[in-house]
Amino acid sequence: MRTIGLIGGMSWESSLEYYRIINEEVKRRLGGLHSASCLLYSFDFAPLERMQHDARWDDIADEMASAARRLEAGGAELVLLCTNTMHKVANAIYDSVSIPFIHIADPTAGAIRADGIDRVGLLGTRFTMEDGFYVDRLRSLYGVEAVVPSPADREAVHRVIYDELCVGSATDESRARFRAVIAALVADGAQGVILGCTEIGLLVGPADSPVPLYDTTRLHAQAAVELALG
Repeated sequence: MRTIGLIGGMSWESSLEYYRIINEEVKRRLGGLHSASCLLYSFDFAPLERMQHDARWDDIADEMASAARRLEAGGAELVLLCTNTMHKVANAIYDSVSIPFIHIADPTAGAIRADGIDRVGLLGTRFTMEDGFYVDRLRSLYGVEAVVPSPADREAVHRVIYDELCVGSATDESRARFRAVIAALVADGAQGVILGCTEIGLLVGPADSPVPLYDTTRLHAQAAVELALG
């Protein structure tokens, strides 16, 4: 079993889900008392959140690269960045380590294509929905067209992520709003919807959508186990 390196804390609520899913998947595959061999580098999210909203992406790239190097030095044999938004600086991690780095969009796109879908809705932070790095990767590498919500819906989704989900809150009002956003994406032709923020799965699930939901947290964690055990 390879040791999995996790860059987490952004937020810790979703990092907890990574740890749980990875260990449950290892146990499911190997049985008995087996659990994952893993290392976690967990950030204090508050300073990084300020950097995001101040557009200090070069500084964020340095932080992510440093964390990846620390994990490799500590014995990690592959690395995950446990957040969609920070994949805006994914190239900094690719360039900083010699171990495999699993981009969160790749197993997500694989699941979408396996279902025969080529047009999906994308929910996430404003950065993920608007800055192109995610949509462009899906289109250029996998032929998947991602559509995003209206400006008002994007603002609502972004607010719920930072003001509620990242601090452990999941309200019925926000769940209803997300359901409405998903319905609007389906009306715009989405055949499925990417939960493109690692906290969104804490708020909505399959019962909240008329089309398949692609939970990036679960797909990413499962891909890590596949590589670790493969």
